[in-house]
Amino acid sequence: MKHRSLIVIVLAVLVVGGLVASTVVPALLSVRGDARSEPAPEWERDPVPLEPAPDLSTPDGLDRYYEQQLAWRECGERFECARLTVPLDYERPDGRTIEIAVLRDGADDPDNRIGSLVVNPGGPGASGTQFAAQSSLVIGGEVRRAYDIVGFDPRGVGSSAAIDCVDDEQLDALLAADPLPDSPAEEREVRRINEEFAQGCLDRSPDLVRHVSTREAARDIDVLREALGEDRLTWYGASYGTFLGATYAELFPERVGRMVLDGAVDPTRSVREQSLAQARGFETALRAYVENCTSERECFLGDDVDEGVATIADLIDGLDDDPLAVGERELTVGNAFYGLIAPLYNRDYWSYLDMGLQGLQDDNGTLLLSLFDAYASRGPNGYLTNSMEALVAINCLDDGRFVPAAEVEAEYAAFEKVSPTFGRIFAEGLSGCEDWPVRGDDPPDRLTAAGAEPILVTGTTRDPATPLEWAEALAEQLESGILLRRDGDGHTAYGAGNPCVDDTIEGYLVEGRVPDGTVDC
Repeated sequence: MKHRSLIVIVLAVLVVGGLVASTVVPALLSVRGDARSEPAPEWERDPVPLEPAPDLSTPDGLDRYYEQQLAWRECGERFECARLTVPLDYERPDGRTIEIAVLRDGADDPDNRIGSLVVNPGGPGASGTQFAAQSSLVIGGEVRRAYDIVGFDPRGVGSSAAIDCVDDEQLDALLAADPLPDSPAEEREVRRINEEFAQGCLDRSPDLVRHVSTREAARDIDVLREALGEDRLTWYGASYGTFLGATYAELFPERVGRMVLDGAVDPTRSVREQSLAQARGFETALRAYVENCTSERECFLGDDVDEGVATIADLIDGLDDDPLAVGERELTVGNAFYGLIAPLYNRDYWSYLDMGLQGLQDDNGTLLLSLFDAYASRGPNGYLTNSMEALVAINCLDDGRFVPAAEVEAEYAAFEKVSPTFGRIFAEGLSGCEDWPVRGDDPPDRLTAAGAEPILVTGTTRDPATPLEWAEALAEQLESGILLRRDGDGHTAYGAGNPCVDDTIEGYLVEGRVPDGTVDC
């Protein structure tokens, strides 16, 4: 029986996560929303302040954290940075503390400022400080004039007590490994790499690995809210950031202000349900990409969708036995998979995939490896962030549910039915957390946030990473949830070129305009 691997956790779980790792790659981000970079000369709408929150006491034993003042310093041309102190373990507030990195981009019209909009791009493992610094590529001008944009790196991520598991060479080996090992030697090597990774997290970050849960990060957000001087939290979270935001709303419903959950995650779905939905979503996205190629021009992949998809599968599979040299590195079947799925997050990136696959046809893996690097936050000399390590640690601590490895092969048929291309890879991820050394709380049965102000939940019809059905489910669970549906391709809805979506979100955040019911865009 094959050993199921941590690399498959990353393959199957990272796709839940946020704005792809290209939030740190300006060349990819510049494709999206350039018109948003320049603010309009004057207000098109009058900003409406938030309603005051009720007077509430500080949680027991946490006075010193809630009373702290942020010491802002300049960082970059227009930003301010600070460090927020929080307890490592909220059950032991007098014990060890950690620091959370915070970045603020001040409101463009401070005289008409409403307050702070706290943002999170997803992951888990993506940097909120980097996202805030580049937020003009997603967040519209009206919102930026009304709010300070505040990003933070959640605990265990980036500059906030970063979790550390392995060195760059070991992480390269993990991500390059074959997600479907097909020989005893490959299986032994994958098992060695996985055990090395899991033990490395425990050895290098023994305390932190037990305290990087989403629930704890949500409690950090409430300390941040108070330190920002806000009695209500205004929030924009994408992908995993919707789970983080919804968890906050469940814990602190009376503190919720205007909250946008964009590309929503439904944490009540089982691991099997999540993986099946994502396998189907990425198959749909791949076929939409190929259909665009075959219907609008002479396509280098073939004459129809089935032929084009088969061509792509053959190109990627060919790397299993014959990786391509790219300078001093190699493009393997493992990191080529990341390079393939990264552009499927956004229709505007399809031209990059064209070039990457055309290069692969000519035995040139340079661009596809660059797409992998963007996905994994890897620079020329190593990894720029710890996003891949944090992703596994947070996800396995949040949700230890898994399908035992012995039962995975029985799932192949169901997964291949919804995704002939990706099905087996996603099935392999079902047992990914089985050997994880730390167990956290069980995932929530439902997130209702009873008593919270209206919460706007978005989903996109052909979102490969967070399917529309998840947004529909979360909006139904939340007592005050309102669904916004976008008909389109790609991951998340805001800033994707749909004026109906953008107007609804911006009217809600700036003016407090709450839709009467579900909005279809």
